[in-house]
Amino acid sequence: MKKLLISTAVIVATTQMAAAADLSSMSWDDVVTQAKEEGELTWYVWYLTDDLRRAAKTFEEEYGITVTIPEGTMEGNLEKLYADKARKTGDIDVFALGWDSYTSVDLSAMFMPLTALPKDDNRVSDLAGIDAGEYAFAFWGNQTGIAYDPTHITGDDLPQTPKEFAAFWQSHPEKFGFNYQNGGSGPSYYQNILRVVSGADFSDPSDSKEHLAALQPGIDFFNAHAENYVITASNADSITRISDGELWMAPAWEDHLAGLQNRGEVRKDIKFYIPEMGMNGGGNGVSIPLNAPHSAAAAVFINWLISPETQTVFNKEFGTAPMNAAADDSFALIPNAMRKYSTVSPNKPFRSAMEAKFTEEVVQQR
Repeated sequence: MKKLLISTAVIVATTQMAAAADLSSMSWDDVVTQAKEEGELTWYVWYLTDDLRRAAKTFEEEYGITVTIPEGTMEGNLEKLYADKARKTGDIDVFALGWDSYTSVDLSAMFMPLTALPKDDNRVSDLAGIDAGEYAFAFWGNQTGIAYDPTHITGDDLPQTPKEFAAFWQSHPEKFGFNYQNGGSGPSYYQNILRVVSGADFSDPSDSKEHLAALQPGIDFFNAHAENYVITASNADSITRISDGELWMAPAWEDHLAGLQNRGEVRKDIKFYIPEMGMNGGGNGVSIPLNAPHSAAAAVFINWLISPETQTVFNKEFGTAPMNAAADDSFALIPNAMRKYSTVSPNKPFRSAMEAKFTEEVVQQR
């Protein structure tokens, strides 16, 4: 029985490697021809599924290949990816993943090298300090920053440092809010305040007592000004309160804010910037599982998804930071020069321990 299981595993692995090699040995024209013969693909992505289905219609019309996007969460999709791994042929053709999660996945054991795609040096496979090599390309760039109401604040008065934010809180009590859960914009804000005020090493993923204790000056900073800022319920709640005039400033995701504005759900005049102290940026990537049932269609889809043309559309429609250097980013909420203030999110377990410490020692003490 043991020999049979080993033999089966070897056959599956050999079949998967052969599929990857087959695409790499084909000309791109032949890959496209095979993709059209396959005629369909399934893309596992966990957010904005209705919007992405609509966006994929352009691809379907161009290539005659049907794109199916099931409903699911990132965690549920990952479980499905691992469950499919031992099968000769899985159900997933294109798999989307938050870029910071690539550090916890054995890329070569799960995904096909994307070497069959036509060469394009403008694509992004190294993002936010994480290099996915030839196994993933970024298709969605996102950035946290500060959304603000320009009817109350001018560009010259925007806070750039923790000291300037504290001055704003004192001068305009309860006009600045941030979330600590239900979205990553607020945590990006307080984490970068903690980083700058405390001087702690955020490149160290350790959650040792000493490392967490180094955050204390930042914890004290928030507690000293607790009466002057507001804790909101979520990313969306923060932006809604700005749109309604209750708050003047709050952390936000660039793409989230742009999407809400494009759909008419919040005021179009709300502005966005990245403070000079830095806030977290990152993105999402796509890969092809080794046992994808329609690998050629998946390759053609990814090539379309990360093309300058599609990335320009995504920038205009969704407010994403383009993940192809040749794309037009003129529709972005911020100029390219401001992106130099983008910082890398700290890794776990330090990040998780820091979030727990902030919740216990700041939020629960209010």
